[in-house]
Amino acid sequence: MSTGLDVFDATVQQTNLWLKDLMTRIPTTDRHYAYQLLRATLHTFRDRIGPENAVHFGAQLPMLIRGFYYEGWQPAKPQTKIRHLDDFLNTIEEEAGRSLGAGVSTKVKAVFAVIADKIDAHEIEKLRKVLPTELKGLLQEEFYLF
Repeated sequence: MSTGLDVFDATVQQTNLWLKDLMTRIPTTDRHYAYQLLRATLHTFRDRIGPENAVHFGAQLPMLIRGFYYEGWQPAKPQTKIRHLDDFLNTIEEEAGRSLGAGVSTKVKAVFAVIADKIDAHEIEKLRKVLPTELKGLLQEEFYLF
């Protein structure tokens, strides 16, 4: 289905490619689950990296993904101080509004692997530098299918 606007059609196509890639990596055939995982991970990450980094990162996302990335964001709200992986993963599940099942860490790493495949490597490295040690492992230097 075409919207009649190339820019909208392109961002829908890009978003579908991101979701398809994520679905292959986690693996699932449930598009809604993949969307919930992507959205919750992006929101939790956005709230952890601070407003300036969040804006730089958001600028690299496809327009449709950027829209749900910024959904509900309150930049004046203090940055979360999550330092531990378990707390980060629990926050993602809370944001998703459901249990994401076994292997949440692997699934979240899959989200970051998709992101790393789609955006500038320099941006990924900058983001690694602002994360506490326990969360840096989410943004691995080498990415592969899970």
